[in-house]
Amino acid sequence: MRRGPKILLAVFVLAAVLAAGGWSWWQGREARLPEGIAFGNGRLEAEQVDVATKFAGRIVEILASEGEMVEAGQVVARMDTAELEAQVRQAEAETRRYRRSVEEALAQLEQRRGEATLAARTLDRTLRLAAQGHAPQQTVDRHRTEARSAEAARDAAERHVEALREAVEAAEAGVERLNQQIREAALRAPRSGRVQYRLAQPGEVLAPGGKVLTILDLTDVYMTIFLPTRAAGRLAIGAEARLVLDAVPETPVPGRVSFVASQAQFTPRQVETREERENLMYRVRVKVPPALLRRYEDRVKVGLTGLAYVRLDPDVAWPDFLQSRLTGTDWWSG
Repeated sequence: MRRGPKILLAVFVLAAVLAAGGWSWWQGREARLPEGIAFGNGRLEAEQVDVATKFAGRIVEILASEGEMVEAGQVVARMDTAELEAQVRQAEAETRRYRRSVEEALAQLEQRRGEATLAARTLDRTLRLAAQGHAPQQTVDRHRTEARSAEAARDAAERHVEALREAVEAAEAGVERLNQQIREAALRAPRSGRVQYRLAQPGEVLAPGGKVLTILDLTDVYMTIFLPTRAAGRLAIGAEARLVLDAVPETPVPGRVSFVASQAQFTPRQVETREERENLMYRVRVKVPPALLRRYEDRVKVGLTGLAYVRLDPDVAWPDFLQSRLTGTDWWSG
């Protein structure tokens, strides 16, 4: 029972030694940095995009597994389209019916136009005869009424044809809408990348917007760090950077500052003194060149921890321990 305190004491001593060693390493590395270079710790992250359904439906098959690389536009899942295909057949039948109705209405329109033309000519002859005193006024009135009725019937037939043509257009649009839904039932990867998560299984019924897969865009990888006011105030967008990953510390990776927050992330409740203002931390994002990521796509892994060094002064040279075979190539021009 007496060994407990001794074990605890040994653990505390070991932790103190490790902490002191880590602090010494940190201080030593910071001392090796020239004025004009700042650094912070973080982990590699990548832009995530979800493959989701636009319409409700049942998942028939999923064609990509976790960890698999997919290309932009590649079909990664399919939804059941049996009901949609039945609706398409119904809509196509309705379209054909409207088209036949248009043909019949056009024939009726020709008939009504002929009747209107005949009635107009009859009225014209009657008016000439009436002017010569050979036709009574009753006949003129009757022929005038018939001409007006024929014109009204012709106009109604023209409007009926136009309405049927609009019905055909609406039916064709309905068919195209259903066919578009069928095409969208084949879920495609919006970007090239690696499948990170499989969020659904075949046979599941998903609502509109239901997520099926999560894809990591490995051409958009970055590390987020936090820098104090003094460093963030001097840092420019586009400044050169170096990433040193804990997994491969001997190979610094080139980078570039793509974002500096306009507001401090850690703000004390009361910021009154200069010392307190200098303790404010700003979020900074360091992006890895897409060309480099494409070159080593099979080795890129998000979540790796490390340090990001940023150059506050473009005239300051990078120290030797932040140089490697990767930093000697201009990956941003590719």
